[in-house]
Amino acid sequence: MWKRFRDLISGRNAPRRLKVTPLGRMYLVLTIGIGVGALNTGNNLLYLVLGFLLSVIVMSGVLSERVIWRVQVRRVLPDGVFAHEPFALRYEVSVSDGRAFALKVQELDTPLGGWAWAPFVVEGEPVIIRADGVAPKRGPLTLKTIEVTTSYPMGLFEKSRTLRVEDHLLVYPRRGFACEMPDANGAPHSGDGRSSRFLDGTGELAGLKDVAPNEDARRVHWKKSAAAGKLVRPEREREDRRQFMLKVEHSEDAAEIDRRCEEVAAMTAQLLHNGHEVGLQAGQRRIRPAAGGGHEKRILSALAWVGHEETQSPP
Repeated sequence: MWKRFRDLISGRNAPRRLKVTPLGRMYLVLTIGIGVGALNTGNNLLYLVLGFLLSVIVMSGVLSERVIWRVQVRRVLPDGVFAHEPFALRYEVSVSDGRAFALKVQELDTPLGGWAWAPFVVEGEPVIIRADGVAPKRGPLTLKTIEVTTSYPMGLFEKSRTLRVEDHLLVYPRRGFACEMPDANGAPHSGDGRSSRFLDGTGELAGLKDVAPNEDARRVHWKKSAAAGKLVRPEREREDRRQFMLKVEHSEDAAEIDRRCEEVAAMTAQLLHNGHEVGLQAGQRRIRPAAGGGHEKRILSALAWVGHEETQSPP
């Protein structure tokens, strides 16, 4: 009983929370001083001024409540973010009726930090605002509560309202570098090519070739074409693509798992950049070797879930 009463007084679990600003503290001191002067002197003018100051406090509470009562907030989350890197945490703010002013939106009970500011919101015109967040560690992160605060109309008080909006954010391993890249000698080839020198790739220049009809003009080497008197394009060597299967071994040490996931993520990015195919074996989850930006996201998502399988099943 005492704990519930203490939380109610402090506003910790209440849907509303009121905070006095520095300007508001000065205003209250002035109001109390004028009230004491009115009582001691019995001056009617001081009573009128005191009544006006008290009515401003009441009006401020009513208007601020009207502003935040109709506010609705929806998160606009990215597919995934990297640990220890700032990212854009966006909110869609709307009002069901009227207008809202001077809104501050931030997350509660999460380590992301940051807040977003919406100076003016009109009914029927949702506003997208942005906060800069930083996720401190890898893994799935549940966002449950949003706090909306306004100091409208005169900045004397900050009234806050908590909104229960649950979303899930996936945090990829921190981007870094791989201490040791996997050995390519034992990696199998992928595709039909078996020679380390076949053409039409992105490697070193191997020669020039006539431009075929309807071929992309962006591939033409204009200086060589001017010297040869005909349209030619460069031919470049292409390396064999290889397949790599990266593994994340189970460990009881969470820091060791994080370090290994960061290293595997760095290896994946480097191997895919070099044109190879990469797969992943992480616990019971296995991803077949493939290439492309979408495949890299699948591997990063799997790495984010390593060690968190029991808390929540990945989508």
